[in-house]
Amino acid sequence: MLKILLAAATLSLASAPAMAAPCKDAKGRFMKCPPAKPVATKCRLNGKFAKCGTPGAKPA
Repeated sequence: MLKILLAAATLSLASAPAMAAPCKDAKGRFMKCPPAKPVATKCRLNGKFAKCGTPGAKPA
């Protein structure tokens, strides 16, 4: 039982630094993260759904 608790504590501590510092500049200093851009899931062309990579297609 003690081994299981120790393993769980080790895994939780190992993943904490990865979540704590997602945005760093080139020198390794913390910075404000840029805002996330919304991703268009559907696009329309001439009133019909089309692939978003198609020329002239606009996000719906």
